[in-house]
Amino acid sequence: MWLVGSTVVAAFMAVTMIFVRLKASKKPASVKKILLPPIFMSTGALMFLFPMFQVSWTEVVEAVLVGMVFSIFLIKTSKFEIRKNDIYLIPSKSFIFILFGLLIVRIVIKLVMGATIALGETSGMFFLLAFGMIVSWRLAMLYKFKKLEKKLEYARG
Repeated sequence: MWLVGSTVVAAFMAVTMIFVRLKASKKPASVKKILLPPIFMSTGALMFLFPMFQVSWTEVVEAVLVGMVFSIFLIKTSKFEIRKNDIYLIPSKSFIFILFGLLIVRIVIKLVMGATIALGETSGMFFLLAFGMIVSWRLAMLYKFKKLEKKLEYARG
């Protein structure tokens, strides 16, 4: 029951992320828009105050590293361009496929892990995986954005 529920929630979040990303590409990007999502997501770390969600340091490192590896796909498809003296995120056609591909991989991993690891620990590890993924992706986006921002400032003279 929990597995199905958490999978449905993850799928809903993926679909929501697609729409948010498409909408975001219509407005200029900013440092605030790049950094706020991981900051908002960080509040989820409060789950670790409860013993049921606590994981070992080894599991923390493993989950964050897997998240960072997954972020490579998102980093590669996140590109910016300068339009009318503003910087815009270019919508990638492959973003939807990558997002759903990552979702499927996460579901398979959850099914395999769920058989041997308690639900709370699995939840904690998947939070860390997602957090590691979004933080590394957003830091890479920030780097690309700042690079273009310098180029734009130089062009303005």
